[in-house]
Amino acid sequence: MKSLYSRFVFMTVGIMLLSSIIGFLLTNVYYQVKLKPYNSEKILRYAEEVKSLYEKQSEENKEAYLHSIAKLGYEIYIVDDQKNGKRIGNAFRKTTISDATVHKVLQGETYNGVSTYPTRLFITGFFDNELINSVGVPLKHGDKQYALFIRPDIQQQFGEMRIFLAVLLGFIVVLSIIFIAIAAGYIVRPIRTFTRATRKIANGDYDIELDEKRKDEIGTLATSFQKMTKSIKELDQMRQEFVSNVSHEFRSPLSSIQGFSKTLQSENMSEAERKHYLQIIEGESKRMSSLCKQLLTLASLDKEEKVLQIKEFHLQKQIKDVIFMLEWKWREKDIAVEFDVPDIVIKGDENLLHQVWSNIFTNSIKFSNDGGTIEFSVEELESSIVIFISDNGIGMKKEEMERIFDRFYKVDTARTRNIEGSGLGLSIVQKIVELHNGKVSVYSTKGEGTTVRVELPK
Repeated sequence: MKSLYSRFVFMTVGIMLLSSIIGFLLTNVYYQVKLKPYNSEKILRYAEEVKSLYEKQSEENKEAYLHSIAKLGYEIYIVDDQKNGKRIGNAFRKTTISDATVHKVLQGETYNGVSTYPTRLFITGFFDNELINSVGVPLKHGDKQYALFIRPDIQQQFGEMRIFLAVLLGFIVVLSIIFIAIAAGYIVRPIRTFTRATRKIANGDYDIELDEKRKDEIGTLATSFQKMTKSIKELDQMRQEFVSNVSHEFRSPLSSIQGFSKTLQSENMSEAERKHYLQIIEGESKRMSSLCKQLLTLASLDKEEKVLQIKEFHLQKQIKDVIFMLEWKWREKDIAVEFDVPDIVIKGDENLLHQVWSNIFTNSIKFSNDGGTIEFSVEELESSIVIFISDNGIGMKKEEMERIFDRFYKVDTARTRNIEGSGLGLSIVQKIVELHNGKVSVYSTKGEGTTVRVELPK
């Protein structure tokens, strides 16, 4: 399996090579369309000037004149009427040319081989020094007629420049590959860091450090990754705490059931004692059954398997039903219930919201003193309805309020006063309200009481 580093290097080098090929092809096309006609005309004009000046030279200077032209960077080839050729300056790579072409030039016509040179895909014709890729003009030397073929001597004109460009290109390619390798390492380094971080997280180690100071996509990813790691860590801690709490909540009633079951096996026991122990076992069984039911409800809400059955219903009637259902509990503690809920129609899942009011009201009863007061009130806002359930009970501390919606959390007062409960009621309330796109919050003062605020959209 290739690493991201090697993939990046090979891909970049491949792109360079592909770009070079495409660039050369485009350059060749540009030469054929734009430069080739211009060069052919320029060489033809120069050939005409050479011819004109040659014919003005004295007989003894004509040979020297052509040699001087060759030294200026031109390849010259002269053919007489007997088809005998002679080069002046550097030799052409190929001196093959048709007799018909030579004959036409000897007859006074001009030959422009640069413009008619065949187009080749990977060869720019300007640099191909064949005789057919030249310009031919008729030339007189005394009484004899000659054909003069001339073209720029690329090797002489651009020889040193070609070496310079070749060396330069070599350095560019080598240095580019080196810098690409370095840049690839720099780019891939954060990915390797993320890979190590994911391995640590997979092994349960959430203490990772990433560079969040970068102002690019990697920095943004690092910030998001850190947040995700923190969430996973908290979720893992919650899972461990959840398992611990479930084990603890089941251990206590199971121990009681086991202990009293052994006690019931004794023959030296009165009927009253036996009945008392059976009532304890029944109570612990009901407690376990209630805990299982609440756990299943939470699991269903977490997976959102329970599809909300939204419909309109009367809020006043629903809360009254809850109050009447729990009447035996609040009358047992001589609690006064104040009810200020107008006849409002709301939309929601009637069964789930019934559980919300039931759980909150049950908590208020549990933590209210004998002879206390619990108040139900409603406030209508523009786009929502707010339901308040307040009591003047024992209240709680600020640090306890911050954890009140945590699963299995019980305030210290509940533990010391041996108040029954699983610590799941408000967790269920929060989940149901959130499924209704609402908000639930708690306000409390130690020794003064607690208010639960539930806001639901209209």
